[in-house]
Amino acid sequence: MPLHFSEAELAARRDATCRALAEAGLDGLLMFRQESMFYLTGYDTFGYVFFQCLYLSAEGDLVLLTRAPDLRQAQQTSTVRDIRIWVDGPEAEPAVELRAILEEKGCRGRRLGVEYEAYGLTGRSCKRLEAALEGFCTLEDASFLVSRQRVVKSPAEIDYARTAGRLADEAWEAALALAGPGADEGAILAAMQGAVFAGGGDYPGNEFIIGSGPQALLCRYYSGRRKLDAKDQLTLEWAGAYRHYHAAMMRTLTVGGTPDRQREMHAVAQEALLAVEDKLRPGNTVGEAFDAHAATLDRAGYQAHRMNACGYSLGTTFSPNWMDWPMLYHGNPVVLEPGMVFFVHIIIFDSERGLAMTHGRTSLVTEGAAEPLSQASLELVER
Repeated sequence: MPLHFSEAELAARRDATCRALAEAGLDGLLMFRQESMFYLTGYDTFGYVFFQCLYLSAEGDLVLLTRAPDLRQAQQTSTVRDIRIWVDGPEAEPAVELRAILEEKGCRGRRLGVEYEAYGLTGRSCKRLEAALEGFCTLEDASFLVSRQRVVKSPAEIDYARTAGRLADEAWEAALALAGPGADEGAILAAMQGAVFAGGGDYPGNEFIIGSGPQALLCRYYSGRRKLDAKDQLTLEWAGAYRHYHAAMMRTLTVGGTPDRQREMHAVAQEALLAVEDKLRPGNTVGEAFDAHAATLDRAGYQAHRMNACGYSLGTTFSPNWMDWPMLYHGNPVVLEPGMVFFVHIIIFDSERGLAMTHGRTSLVTEGAAEPLSQASLELVER
């Protein structure tokens, strides 16, 4: 089977989740997050765009309810053996079929956790789920029960994250080989994603971000391409992805000269990046890491041009984005531990002057100083 982890490691993760369920006073968990399914069983699919649920009892019993296209997907990529199929049709009611499975498993009157915070559980599906289970059992929000477990990576996961970091560097080198006056954004994107694929990597959890000229001040993907002018700026945000583990990076480079203000923005962004990374040490909080970002930019006079978050955890994530829990923002009380992985992005957008500057890379929290997963230079790139 194409499992990316040993069956022993997957079983240990499920045991840990069962202990967490018991500690929370829950008799089982209804999983709708594809990340949780992948993490606990290896199940790899994008079939979560339809109703799909993986049930895990506090005793370790597993049942997957999905559609026919994912039967063999689950058989080949996961350790799940009890796979039930709901049939497409105008009268299909998969939530009612789930209730029948839960009845079979003795869940009537029990307390079950639900991953409400899941792209795989739409508002319509959630209403149907709650209607089907009303009076049958008690449902409680357990959206982050598995996510809290996933945030500290195992040695095998760290190996995948390091490989993702190498692929991110290779994508950056591919971009640098093309960037310059007249360069086509589409060609740059193709080269970057091609480098990841050529290195054995995956599609990322969301689109690579590219923007030049005025669009260099955007930090979301948008449709449309342009060619770089003789004097321009280019912002890129991308990730190496390997076995669904991500290592993201972010950079703004200049074309045809760099204004003094933008050069200063780069220096401040680099200082802030290093300040945040210095806080990525065991015992500090995620909020304290963000505060290092804010203090550096505010001291330099860029408070009005910065963001209110400066990164997030990275790991195994599926579309529509690669962001994971927790996020780097002020007051976040999550305590840093060795094995956590964070993407730190410093974003400075001066809309009045039309100037952008970004700096970002992914680092592993260790027993001491954070370990950057990128080997790329932090110096300003000018073309």
